[in-house]
This record gives sequence, C-alpha cells and structure tokens, in this order.
Amino acid sequence: MKLLRNLVLLLLAFGLSGCGYNAIQKQDEAVKAAWSEVLNQYQRRADLVPNLVNTVKGYAQHEEKVFTEVTEARAKVGSLQVNADSLNDPQKLKQFQAAQGELGNALSRLMVVSENYPQLKADGLFQNLQAQLEGTENRVTVARNRYVQAVQTYNGMIRTFPNNMTAKIFGYQVKPNFSVENEQAISTAPKVDFGTAAPAPAASSH
Repeated sequence: MKLLRNLVLLLLAFGLSGCGYNAIQKQDEAVKAAWSEVLNQYQRRADLVPNLVNTVKGYAQHEEKVFTEVTEARAKVGSLQVNADSLNDPQKLKQFQAAQGELGNALSRLMVVSENYPQLKADGLFQNLQAQLEGTENRVTVARNRYVQAVQTYNGMIRTFPNNMTAKIFGYQVKPNFSVENEQAISTAPKVDFGTAAPAPAASSH
C-alpha cells in the first residue's frame, strides 16, 4: 500500500512538472521577490522625506504649502500597504501607484523650491540628501522595471497551454501590472540634479 502511494505521488510529481506547475511556482516567487524590492526602494525614498523637509525648512520657512504637501503625500503612502498576497488586486495596485506618484510629484516641487535658496544648495547635509534621493529614484526605476518584466513573464506563462490548465486547477491568476499611462515614469527617474541651476541674482548693495 505504501509502495503504491509513493508511486502515485511520483507520477503526480512528474505530471505536474510536465504541465508547468514547477515553472509557474518559480515565476510566481520571482514576481513576489521583485515586488519586495519595489517596496524596499519606495520605503527608502519615504524615509528620506523627514530629513529633506526639515533641512529645507531651515532655509525656506515660508514654503509651508510645499512642506505640507510632501508630508501628507508621505503619510498617504504609508497608509497603503500592498503585500505579495494582495498583488492580484488591480485596484490596490492602482491606489498604491497613485500615492507613490503623488509623493514623487511633491518631492519634485520641494526640489524646485530649493533652487531659490543658494545657501540651502550649498549645505552639506542637503547635498548628501539630494544625492541619496537621486540614487533612490534610480533604484526605484530599476526595481519597477524588473517587476514589470517579472509580471509579464508570469502572465505569459499561465496563459499558454498546458500551463493555463495547471494555473486554473491551482488558482493562479493573471497579475495586474503598472498602468500604461505611468510607463514613462517607470523608465525615467525624476531629475533632481542642481548642477545646471541658474545662478541666484546678486544681492543689491546698500
């Protein structure tokens, strides 16, 4: 009896392998790993926000509207958590994407404001934070691209025969991806380089 059971399990294992089960499992894990890296890089960006805001505030106290926008956008990002188990929900992914876009736009406005304060741009702490933000935006772009590619591979795999039959049996579903209107943001990191900023007007003498 035990020998028969082992033989059935062995045949089942070979059958699942032939129907793409192992390949689907592997690619599903690749999608989850890619998403985890996306979250890590977005979190890295969010962690920079308090120091950036406080540093800019030290030189630009009258830009309260921009500070509020950045702070509120960061709070919204923190309230939207899309883990690997909820990646099949297109609405959650859309909300997450929108919140991250709002934070990115708010940070861009903060960077524009900083151009009006030469002393701020010369501050060593600000320069370090600027470099960290630029590097993080680049890592976000790379992580998102890898996620897009992982989802495309996974979705293509479970739509083809005989993998589609295996996917249906075991409940594997097509995963939503970043929306088409945001493809440019996926491939192009926001510019935060101040190297070409116009010089500030000279102060008038009294």
